[in-house]
Amino acid sequence: MPFAALGLTDNLARAVAGQGYTAPTPIQSKAIPLVLAGRDVLASAQTGTGKTAAFTLPLLQRLQQTNNPAPRNPSRAQPIRALVLTPTRELAAQVADSARIYGRHAPIRSAVMVGGVSLKPQCDALRRGVDLLVATPGRLLDHVNQGNVDLSKVEILVLDEADRMLDMGFIPAIRRILALLPRRRQNLLFSATLPETIRELATDLLHDPVTVDVAPRNATASLVHQQIHPVDQDRKSDLLAHLLHAGDGEQTLVFTRTKHGADRLTRQLERAGLRAAALHGNKSQAARTRALADFKQGQVRVLVATDIAARGLDIAQLPLVVNYELPHVPEDYVHRIGRTGRAGRDGVALSLVSDDETPRLNTIQRLLGRTLPSIVVDGFAPARKTRSAPARAVQALAPPTRSSNNTVRPAGERPGRTPPTFVAPTRQSSNRSRSHQPATHLAKPGGRS
Repeated sequence: MPFAALGLTDNLARAVAGQGYTAPTPIQSKAIPLVLAGRDVLASAQTGTGKTAAFTLPLLQRLQQTNNPAPRNPSRAQPIRALVLTPTRELAAQVADSARIYGRHAPIRSAVMVGGVSLKPQCDALRRGVDLLVATPGRLLDHVNQGNVDLSKVEILVLDEADRMLDMGFIPAIRRILALLPRRRQNLLFSATLPETIRELATDLLHDPVTVDVAPRNATASLVHQQIHPVDQDRKSDLLAHLLHAGDGEQTLVFTRTKHGADRLTRQLERAGLRAAALHGNKSQAARTRALADFKQGQVRVLVATDIAARGLDIAQLPLVVNYELPHVPEDYVHRIGRTGRAGRDGVALSLVSDDETPRLNTIQRLLGRTLPSIVVDGFAPARKTRSAPARAVQALAPPTRSSNNTVRPAGERPGRTPPTFVAPTRQSSNRSRSHQPATHLAKPGGRS
């Protein structure tokens, strides 16, 4: 089904085609017609499914259809017509970028407002007039408290990554913002997961919503080759450096549980001769932007990030994700490894697991409904064997053979990139059967999610 069949206007369909996308993803096929029809939507979709375009495209079209701008008064705040709330600065920037790209042929003015930067440019944008505002809750309330923003005319509200906003404690701030909005409006709630607390929020927020669920909470990309490396906690940084030096220089995203841990690991990798940068909430916006830009440009090989900071990262051709520490919430494992194996590409997800993380590993494997292949790297055998369910042994990660090369690629991607194969000396687990990963296709992302 082409994008035009979803009811998008010619200018939006042209902007989508300009990015190299020819067919919508499942979340886009289901959500776009509903949003265009004015329905409230409760959508569950994982990272990499094209969910950003699933609400950005119809939102832009609805704003075009009702575009009747009031006279602009540069001395006071102009009413906002559509509001998108996101949990992190990076995700806000990504959504704003998506609105700019897809709205390039539309008379819609958009702006992004996040913390960590000066208020003045944001105030100037508000005075010039903004139809679509993308913001983090805290910074938006800063503007509300100073009388800079008028939310009385909002026609459409989008809550993106609602589950992460819940985790970060933003729900009270969101309820304060909701109290400032008109009662008659369209509401869209997008969340990777739909726990009971999110459903309660949806009950309060949405009117007669349509629920769209395109992937179960345990769905991982079929093109992501997952592997466990048992190791003692105090040898994890050495093992990570060893594996990266054994690779072919591929860009790597490494997840830690804490900001302090991200900084410490970054220093250890730098001492091991690897260009690394940390990304977390304690970094200034300028430092976060610089770290991400350096990583995308290849000036930094390893980006070490926390879960919250990594939400919304838009990195093309990311071949390798490493769980330096397993997350406390098993669904976060799915979000993490969803950063690779995207856009029809193969990817690798490695997890360095110490003995004390065994309960978390077992919880993740129960969520996935499978035992992940485990391999001990020679020279890094743990003093205590990781007490997990029996693991299937593998030699090295080699991607399955691909027979099709007609994958639609985002602009700028190079064809033919295969994921790294780690050939570090290994010691197999006692079960010597080989693990096999099916070579099935992942839906091609049609947005910049």
